[in-house]
Amino acid sequence: MLFNTLTYFYFLSLVFVLYWWILRKNFRWQNLLLFIASYCFYGWWDVRFLALIFISSSADFFLGRAIFRQSDKKKKLYLLWICMFINLGMLGFFKYFNFFTDTFADLIAQFGFQPNLKTLQIILPVGISFYTFQSLSYSIDIYRGKIQPTNDFVPFMTFVSFFPQLVAGPIERASHLLPQFLKPRSFNSDHLSSGFRFILYGLFKKMVIADRLAYFVDHIYNSPEKYDGTVLLVATFMFGIQIYCDFSGYSDIAIGSARLMGFDLMQNFRTPYLAKNFREFWQRWHISLSTWFRDYVYIPLGGNRVSQSRWVFNVMLTFTISGLWHGASMTFMIWGFLHGLFLVSEFFLLKIISLPKKLSWIGLVITFIIVNLAWVFFRADSIEQSISIFSSFCQLNFDFIPNVWIRFIANNEFREFTLSLLVSFPLFILFEILIGPNNFDSVVKKSGILMRWSIYLILAFMILFFGVLHAAPQFIYFQF
Repeated sequence: MLFNTLTYFYFLSLVFVLYWWILRKNFRWQNLLLFIASYCFYGWWDVRFLALIFISSSADFFLGRAIFRQSDKKKKLYLLWICMFINLGMLGFFKYFNFFTDTFADLIAQFGFQPNLKTLQIILPVGISFYTFQSLSYSIDIYRGKIQPTNDFVPFMTFVSFFPQLVAGPIERASHLLPQFLKPRSFNSDHLSSGFRFILYGLFKKMVIADRLAYFVDHIYNSPEKYDGTVLLVATFMFGIQIYCDFSGYSDIAIGSARLMGFDLMQNFRTPYLAKNFREFWQRWHISLSTWFRDYVYIPLGGNRVSQSRWVFNVMLTFTISGLWHGASMTFMIWGFLHGLFLVSEFFLLKIISLPKKLSWIGLVITFIIVNLAWVFFRADSIEQSISIFSSFCQLNFDFIPNVWIRFIANNEFREFTLSLLVSFPLFILFEILIGPNNFDSVVKKSGILMRWSIYLILAFMILFFGVLHAAPQFIYFQF
């Protein structure tokens, strides 16, 4: 059930009506409704996935209580390891079994052996990386003494499976989201208008920008060997915008859907392409994941409270693991490793060179270019294909672009793609600059009523006339 479909609109409308008009006087019944709705939402993809999320959530619920009651430190740690084994074991099996099997087989083959290792036809459950991390952080925080466990089963299960952010985040912490399930919620017209604003801008970024760019990017990257380096370079930068609008658009719709029910989710993006350095980029991009790795991987490794060489190791390991989190492929690990390398290199470089504030735009341009070039490893199918694409960048031929454009221009869909971007892309850039480190909701809310409604109508017009309304590709991060 995709956010940009009528099916989700009908589903959300039904839940909204039942939630506020039928069950508004009893928040426990509201929780039960959200629990049932969330499991229906997740089961819509494949009903078999429900068993996995139920087992994972139940394990954290009961083991979390056992960890809290246990006074012996060794036993507390033992219970935490059991919890981590269950959660990470399921994640590792469904997402990484074939990857590690193939990697091990390739390693053995380097020594002259011919292993006969079999891979399995495993279906990757949608969103397993997201809800596993959300559920696991609950048990870890109990072990650390940061939160106390809840004794109410339904709110906890709903916290893990909450449908707006279930399959692609934001990855919420129990300390922020779970208490919202444990107290009554009252209908608030401000929440209603705020939710619609988030959803409207999210749909604009997804359907008008991301899905339009996907048409060109997918066409080029499906057979990159056919195209010149200039076309591949354009497609790579287009993918950088596509993945941002796709993922941040999803996050906005998730935040908006939750706000309609009276819940506040964390902001997951803060115009990351306006970041002036790599450190700032990761404070603005996929914030819920970057802070998760900071708190549960980077800081436990020692963070920056160690020697400089150890700090470099901590950063590189954390980013490499985060790359692997995105997908079971060496290309994702290289992508994560590169971002760690960028961050470390920048740290040492800034010790030597410091740009004055007037030239801070140079850092923005450099960060934007390097981040987008690194997306090659994220988008390409293999390391070999990535290297081939980078090699083609060294042989740019700007005369090749008009030829490609002429070839595509005969295609009606391509003409529609070009017209759509010519109209919508300047509007998107304008919004991003105006939003800055804030969010669309807060900026528009402060506008006058005439300006506000003008923005609503313009975005609605863009979605209806320039959005991809049929056969739209799935959200990119659903595969993680």
